Amino acid sequence: MGRDNETWVSEFILLGLSSDWDTQVSLFVLFLVMYVVTVLGNCLIVLLIRLDSRLHTPMYFFLTNLSLVDVSYATSIVPQLLAHFLAEHKAIPFRSCAAQLFFSLALGGIEFVLLAGMAYDRYVAVCDPLRYSAIMHRGQCARLAVTSWVSGSINSLVHTTITFQLPMCTNKFIDHISCELLAVVRLGCVDTSSNEVAIMVSSILLLMTPFCLVLLSYIRIISAILKIQSREGRRKAFHTCASHLTVVALCYGTTIFTYIQPHSGPSVLQEKLISLFYAILTPMLNPMIYSLRNKEVKGAWHKLLGKFSGLTSKLAT
Repeated sequence: MGRDNETWVSEFILLGLSSDWDTQVSLFVLFLVMYVVTVLGNCLIVLLIRLDSRLHTPMYFFLTNLSLVDVSYATSIVPQLLAHFLAEHKAIPFRSCAAQLFFSLALGGIEFVLLAGMAYDRYVAVCDPLRYSAIMHRGQCARLAVTSWVSGSINSLVHTTITFQLPMCTNKFIDHISCELLAVVRLGCVDTSSNEVAIMVSSILLLMTPFCLVLLSYIRIISAILKIQSREGRRKAFHTCASHLTVVALCYGTTIFTYIQPHSGPSVLQEKLISLFYAILTPMLNPMIYSLRNKEVKGAWHKLLGKFSGLTSKLAT
């Protein structure tokens, strides 16, 4: 068998969610609305934090990074998904597939490490409040953010490189909504056990390690909260962490079980649903969680809306 036939394909065909036209149109409308809400919500959060000096704190610095990661992750997957809903030939070029895999995998890894940094910030705020400003200074916040971006990007670069070096013979049908790591690895017409081991190792490093750090942080946080004598003090301390804890539960979720055991993980349909959950639902919900459960963010919204209303009134008169 010649090298061209054994290794290279010029494009891949994404099988997506459904082949029924009416279903695809309905999904197009639904996901388009959700994507627009995602982009607007996250961009407004970033703008709000930028404009309100009261939100220039470590927690909101990390939230800015989280919003940028969320909107970028959704953008790496959803526009192509929407285009394929209305296309008869659901193809994606080889290089575009590699780029999509790289960016989606990198941004996913960045988010998991970033959430661990946010958990550390909450740990210091609750358990060592007197030294909070000294510990969570601008340089420390920048180092934690850079660590998340660099580690996620390096991990993705390694996986993208070794995955697209696999001989794929004539396999070009990807049974997924996007060029997802496990779905592309399954196209290999050779033993992919080394790729699966690499996926498991990186999952331990970028999923389980941050998750354990988050878990440890919250064990210490809960222990500190329970020692607070006043009921109001306990309520306030818990409220400080509630939004982040909700986002952690959403973001880690079943992803751990998907990638820790890639060979015996969930079914293809479950993988598609998990990808949709993290590409569309989680990025859309995160701004809502931080807005609805956070008095400072709600106060900033009211202040911004008040300024906008006042400006509108002046222009009208």
